[in-house]
Amino acid sequence: MNIKKGDIVYIRRGKDRGKTGKVLHVFTKTNRLIIEGVNLISRHSRPSQSNPKGGIVRKEAPIHRSNVGIYNKSISAPTKVSYRYIEEGGRKTKIRICRKTGEQI
Repeated sequence: MNIKKGDIVYIRRGKDRGKTGKVLHVFTKTNRLIIEGVNLISRHSRPSQSNPKGGIVRKEAPIHRSNVGIYNKSISAPTKVSYRYIEEGGRKTKIRICRKTGEQI
């Protein structure tokens, strides 16, 4: 998967289309992401020690990775990702490259 935890992504589809957010968690088996402040749902919670009042809690729900794209701040637009190998100290390292500008993500 070309999206990793900590990346800034652009929402392309769904009710939050056009928003950007930071990836908080990646579920690789189901190809889903949790993005900060996007796809919020309301959950009713019972009173507990951590939340003595209970009530309605708003939290982020997973979104499929096909509905987002990596956001490039320099061009203020989403971009596709390609990969390149670079040599560092006799080791090959795989890096992600922005297809529009050619810079490292």
